[in-house]
Amino acid sequence: MDSRRIDALMAAGVLVAIMAGTYGNLSWTGPYERPLDGVGITLIVVASVSLAWRRAAPLAAGLVAVAAAIVYYSAHYPGVFAAEPALASIYTLASLGRRKAAIWLAVALAVPVYGLMALAEEDPAAASGMNLLSGWLVAMVVVGEVVRSRRAYLRAVEERAEEAERTREEAALRRAGEERLWIAQELHDSLTHSISVVNVQAAVAMELLERDPARTREALAAIKESGHEAMDELRATLGVLRQAGLESPDAGLAGLPRLVSRAEGAGLRVSYTVTGDPYAVPPEVDRAAYRIVQEALTNVLRHAGAAAVAVSIGYDPAGITLRVDNDGEAGTAGPGMGLIGMRERAVAAGGSLTAGPGEDGGFSVRAELPVRS
Repeated sequence: MDSRRIDALMAAGVLVAIMAGTYGNLSWTGPYERPLDGVGITLIVVASVSLAWRRAAPLAAGLVAVAAAIVYYSAHYPGVFAAEPALASIYTLASLGRRKAAIWLAVALAVPVYGLMALAEEDPAAASGMNLLSGWLVAMVVVGEVVRSRRAYLRAVEERAEEAERTREEAALRRAGEERLWIAQELHDSLTHSISVVNVQAAVAMELLERDPARTREALAAIKESGHEAMDELRATLGVLRQAGLESPDAGLAGLPRLVSRAEGAGLRVSYTVTGDPYAVPPEVDRAAYRIVQEALTNVLRHAGAAAVAVSIGYDPAGITLRVDNDGEAGTAGPGMGLIGMRERAVAAGGSLTAGPGEDGGFSVRAELPVRS
């Protein structure tokens, strides 16, 4: 049910209550009361009907109700119930946050009524309900303010709850995006390297199949090993997604010698050097370093046509420095996830990565990964 219909029903209910109370002689305003006639009934009806617009036009409805009440009591019509529409309008204004308007309406009703009582030849009877009018006016303003404050508090609570829900949804979407990026990087770095080794070894096997069966067997064995390691990498990645807590044991600095060995098995001459005193690094730096070297070697296999690659890692108190230099030519492959993925991993670990032609030819990848304390 909408507010207009509720207000109309309220206006009808107030009209019935006023008429019942007045004709039932449930209140008395003094010895000078006059019988209720058509004019008095009209004033009551006008004041009551104004409540149908108490929320749509609260100030106008209040002015009508107060004016009708002033005329009603000026004519000495009976009963205190005729003030109900004015009291309801004052309460409505206060509850809607229009405190000054509510106070001015209360004063506008109280001053004429109490002025008439003061100018009367006799003091109002002690039992007259009009003595309580000032208390009711103050009560309507106070209750309206309490209701307004309560509504404002509930709105604030609802807004905070909605904001918290919206924040949770945005955080969930952000986490989902980060997880998708992580999955893409993991699958690209692990599977692309293994598939590149398989392609190289398959080409060697096809070339030497008839001329050198022994080397063909070695190439096929390398293909089998690369496939097995690719499955291990994929299983570890899927295990993390299932929250099984599985991590590939080689996906770190400790796995670099094995990675170098695989690259050598694919036909590259790889030198591996370590400078400084090795120490344990945070897991995110450990994994990023491994994936950067892995992707750099994969790019050499796929694009550079290099014969020799130098992999070096340097330890110092501030962090580690990775270098992968080759003597091949820059590839002609289009933009992909390789260099972008390496740079994203370095930045995610708080470091930086540069890649480009080397000083003495070839291609060089350099990454600096700080170690956070």
